[in-house]
Amino acid sequence: MKQPGTFRIVEKLQQMGTDISSEQLRYHQKRVMVSKEFTFDAAHHLHAYEGKCKNLHGHTYKVVFGISGYVNEIGLALDFGDIKEVWKAYIEPFLDHRYLNETLPLMNTTAENMVVWIFEQMEQALQNEPYREKCHQARTEFVRLYETPTSYAEARREWMTE
Repeated sequence: MKQPGTFRIVEKLQQMGTDISSEQLRYHQKRVMVSKEFTFDAAHHLHAYEGKCKNLHGHTYKVVFGISGYVNEIGLALDFGDIKEVWKAYIEPFLDHRYLNETLPLMNTTAENMVVWIFEQMEQALQNEPYREKCHQARTEFVRLYETPTSYAEARREWMTE
């Protein structure tokens, strides 16, 4: 291993089979978490709430997923592209540029309710094919839903079983 802190130009790219073997690609066999975030724009209003949010209004939401799994033979627990695929196919169509009171299950569309629904959708998708096989015991550890840049609700795995 080269000493950090010294600048040098790489002269030769590391080659599979010559400089590193397939057995060396997986450094460990531990569970690790990867995280990916997405944004969506949507409108909603709250029922039984006295304040500005009882009126129809919109947000640019941000969703952050924390998903854990065991690394495969090349050292990947979960491909970021798989998380994006789940988001695009199973979750985003219900949220992006939608009236949430209409597209989500019957609920008050609070961040607290929505984050649990989003958690459930990601968890369900990861337990089904093709993700169950290719994502190495992947599971949703947390979902954080930002309603504004400084305000969010969070659902965590340990709370989902209480």
